Amino acid sequence: MTKSIDYYLTLVSPWACLGHERFLKIARENDAKVNVIPVNYGKIFKETGGLPLSKRSAQRQNYRLMELARWREEHDIPINIHPKYFPASDQIAAQMVTAASNAGGDALDLTGLFLRLVWIEEGNIADEATAIEVANRAGFDGEKLLKESQAPEIISLYEKNTDEAIERGVFGAPTFIIDEELFWGQDRLDFVEKALKK
Repeated sequence: MTKSIDYYLTLVSPWACLGHERFLKIARENDAKVNVIPVNYGKIFKETGGLPLSKRSAQRQNYRLMELARWREEHDIPINIHPKYFPASDQIAAQMVTAASNAGGDALDLTGLFLRLVWIEEGNIADEATAIEVANRAGFDGEKLLKESQAPEIISLYEKNTDEAIERGVFGAPTFIIDEELFWGQDRLDFVEKALKK
C-alpha cells in the first residue's frame, strides 16, 4: 500500500534546502506519494510561540549558523549560510508551488529549485521575474503559473493550508506527516524512512 507524506515547509528554510533531495530519495525508494504544502510560517510562529530569526537571542542565532555549517559539511551541500537575499518573503513562490500542486502538476522539482535559488544560487525569491524564470526551468510556463497563483482561490488555499498545518501541530520547517505522525526537521529523515517501511 502506497503511503502518503504531507510535506510542510517554507521555501526560505535552509533546513528544508538541506533535506529536500534526501527526502525525495527516501520517498521514491519507498514508493511514497508526497504532497508538497508550502505554508505561512509567520502566522504559524505567532500561533505556536515561535520567533522569527531576527527576534531570537544572539546565542540561538549564533548556534543556528554553527549547525548550518555542520550540516552543510555533513551532506556536502554548498549552501551559503549568509545568502544575499535573506530574509525575503516566499509568498510569490509559495503560491506558485500551491497552484502547480493544485493543478495536479509535479511541484517537487519546482520546490527544490526555489530552495536552491535562495541558499545556493543567491537569487531573490521575492522577485516576480526571478520566480517566473525558476518555474520555466522546472518545466512550467512561468508567466502563466504566476498568473494562476494570484487567483483568489489559490490565495485562499494557501491560507487554508496554513490553518490546517497549525491544527495538525506543525510549528517548524520542514515538517513531514505520515499517518498523522509528525516529524520535524531534516535531521529526522531517518525516522521518516522507518515510518515508511512499517
